[in-house]
Amino acid sequence: MQPAPDATVFIVDDDEGVREALAWLLRSRHLPSERFAAGEDFEAMLAGGWQPGQPCCLLLDVRMPGLSGLALFERLAAQGLVEVMPVIFLTGHADVPTAVGMVKRGAFDFCEKPFSDNALVDRIEQALAQSRRVLASRRARDRLAARLAELTERERDVMRLVARGLPNKLIADQLAISVRTVEVHRARVFDKMEVKSAVELANVLRDVEPAR
Repeated sequence: MQPAPDATVFIVDDDEGVREALAWLLRSRHLPSERFAAGEDFEAMLAGGWQPGQPCCLLLDVRMPGLSGLALFERLAAQGLVEVMPVIFLTGHADVPTAVGMVKRGAFDFCEKPFSDNALVDRIEQALAQSRRVLASRRARDRLAARLAELTERERDVMRLVARGLPNKLIADQLAISVRTVEVHRARVFDKMEVKSAVELANVLRDVEPAR
């Protein structure tokens, strides 16, 4: 699996030796990283306007002075960031049960110290792949939502009935408009939503609108 060159691996660990070793390992695999000595420092970076614009993941030490890795994870989860920024906990043997619990609560994985370089990098690349998929899905939804926003209310009415598979005559009857008007609105909906069929339109709406 080839990592994206624009991906970033965040490292949060109070042990400088661990931070440096991880950074070296990631450089050897052409993975950029950013290091933080404390959970508070990482949280301050996020609060400074950081936005999840590129694939990323977080290597997070469980035990740290001040804001612990567990507490930081809970805050990230509360902000909805752990999908786009998968968290891999770095644990000592005594913390393995705790890390297993965090995986059940949404963490991507944990890696016990001392860790295998190859195994850790494999999991990092898998976490970045997940981040990439989540970002792509969110961008696609944003684009579709923007297309929906361009529709008039009448076009929305027609669109929903078209997506349900109704023919133009039935749509015209339900909306009390002419078949020709339905045809015009239908063509505009297809154009604005960038689809070519009612089936394709239904698939698009399934992704961006709640079930009706």
